[in-house]
Amino acid sequence: MAASAARLRELVGPQVAATGHDLEDLTVTAAGKRSVVRVVVDKDGGVTLDDIADVSRSVSDVLDRLDETDPELLATTYVLEVSSPGVDRPLTEPRHWRRNVKRLVTATLREGAPVTGRVLAADDDGVLLDVSGSEQRLAYADVVRGNVQVEFGRKTEDEEEDE
Repeated sequence: MAASAARLRELVGPQVAATGHDLEDLTVTAAGKRSVVRVVVDKDGGVTLDDIADVSRSVSDVLDRLDETDPELLATTYVLEVSSPGVDRPLTEPRHWRRNVKRLVTATLREGAPVTGRVLAADDDGVLLDVSGSEQRLAYADVVRGNVQVEFGRKTEDEEEDE
């Protein structure tokens, strides 16, 4: 299935991009006599259910055409699942950091202890964090892994303005 996932990425990627989304992941797994095609998409501002529906239709069209021209690439039947990345998705690309401005993250550095702070800004070279009231800039080259921290009970800006 690895070869078919790579081939599907080549075919599906441009279609996903045409809908205004980034293809974050695509996997194909066997499930009995059929395949499960999982597509994970994201975009600036987040993904809505309407976005998922739009991407699902676009990807489904590609898979249907592919099924007619190369039926061996997927099993005789397949299930398509389209979703957005979960909060546990590692931050590996500059766009992932940028999309998490104002969120609390932990960055594991190549050298040194993990750093936990709120993302203030992110660009193509690194991220600016508020670490206990002090700004700290991290270059992506120095970060091994980044993860969003789940915060329960934190008020959003809209809720703070309502008070």
